[in-house]
Amino acid sequence: MVLAEIDTPALVVDLDALETNIKRMAAWCADHGIALRPHAKTHKSADIAALQMAQGAVGVCCQKVSEAQALIDAGVDDVMITNQIVRPAMIERLLTLCARARLQVCVDDADNVDALAEAARRHGQELAVLVEINVGANRCGVAPGPPALALARQISACRHLRFAGLQAYHGPAQHLRSYADRQHAIDKAIAATRATIELLAQAGIACPVVAGAGTGSFAFEATSGVYNELQCGSYIFMDADYAQIRNPDDAPLDTFAHSLFILTTVMSCAQPGQAVCDAGLKAQSTDSGLPRVIGLSDVRYTGASDEHGVLSDPCSQLALGDTLRLIPGHCDPTVNMHDWYVGVRGGRVETLWPVTARGRIA
Repeated sequence: MVLAEIDTPALVVDLDALETNIKRMAAWCADHGIALRPHAKTHKSADIAALQMAQGAVGVCCQKVSEAQALIDAGVDDVMITNQIVRPAMIERLLTLCARARLQVCVDDADNVDALAEAARRHGQELAVLVEINVGANRCGVAPGPPALALARQISACRHLRFAGLQAYHGPAQHLRSYADRQHAIDKAIAATRATIELLAQAGIACPVVAGAGTGSFAFEATSGVYNELQCGSYIFMDADYAQIRNPDDAPLDTFAHSLFILTTVMSCAQPGQAVCDAGLKAQSTDSGLPRVIGLSDVRYTGASDEHGVLSDPCSQLALGDTLRLIPGHCDPTVNMHDWYVGVRGGRVETLWPVTARGRIA
């Protein structure tokens, strides 16, 4: 099947670009002597996770227990949940998964530590726990320094918990357009993390894992001498938002290629200078901006409703039934809207992969 024969809207992956991105990040980490644990919330795919681990990734990250469970059910055996799990039912599910895979979880609250310890005791499991510190995202995470040390001490004192290290991820920094702004934000995160590690060492507490970093900042964390595990996710796909961040010379970040697209069909050309395609809000997320049209410099995606995408076409290049490729504004939530990846190589469909953890948000 060729591209034009695929029912639209469809989530299409350029397999050559995807594989190149996976190999490039794996090689970069190997060259710098740092572990790679890619974030599977980006792709939610056991097939893509297997490709990443085959290239040397130590495991994957997930955000939710149900997401981790779907990937573990599909054969992924090493998962870090980079989030706080607090509901009793979810803690039970978490401990059940510990018997089937190497599992780690994050905390930022003493009561949560106690709840995890009690559940681990009842299940007869040892649970690896990282303390998440707030290094600038101002989302989850205890303050660096003494508050983090207090949690690490509490974890270390629990018979069925094991202090595994620090989670120090600065999410918003990934999307700062300026290289200098990203570096400044991550330098502050590195300083806070280093100070916390030193405090732990003074208390005699080893910190095996120092995890964080994303596609927009990984070079800073990896060369800091502080972080030893990277959690980049979007590098495999590279959405339209990431295309806007810059290198030191103000050129676009081009380390990785765009590999994820929404394939869409022109369904109306009734208005002069405008066309309408079948990829609207139910086919993609626009929280980080509208998608980019590939291959037609004068055609722009200008607006979306539930089932329609409006295209500015001032030169009337488009005709009814034409297919277009769109680079989504934000890859992660776009993926969660689809059941399948259509893997394409050389313009032809080579494979179909299920979005294994689609809808797993609990």
